[in-house]
Amino acid sequence: MRVLVVSDTHGDELSFARAIESQPDAKIVFFLGDGIRDAKNLSERHPDREFYIVRGNCDFGLWALYPETGIKTVENRKVFYTHGHRYHVKSGINSIISAARARGADILLFGHTHQPFCEYRDGLYVFNPGSLGRGGSYGYIDITASGIVPRILEMKR
Repeated sequence: MRVLVVSDTHGDELSFARAIESQPDAKIVFFLGDGIRDAKNLSERHPDREFYIVRGNCDFGLWALYPETGIKTVENRKVFYTHGHRYHVKSGINSIISAARARGADILLFGHTHQPFCEYRDGLYVFNPGSLGRGGSYGYIDITASGIVPRILEMKR
């Protein structure tokens, strides 16, 4: 199963829509904060997709409707997802990795830094799609019985 991972759109709903359209097989969308209104609008326009949304440090107005962290099992793999600001990811990722491990996660998704990052650390896939705002980057992860394959993509302008 392919899942789309998007973060930090900061009002760039058009780039978010283009990312969704570019991945027609991704029926699950993880949105990692800082652009909740974009995610809410697109979730309403794409009822054929499951959206899992967390709020970020720049989300105001609708923020109370969404949690700061989430856990979702996809194809028997546990995904821990959050924006990352509460774990101070701009200063390092050890804290957020510890949080993911404490939850028994196989995959950690976070944003906030605006920098794409993808690494495998002792049984944990650590993935930040970067910032999609102003046509930046996003990602997807293929999760199957035979393995996990993450990929970061640059938005074509």
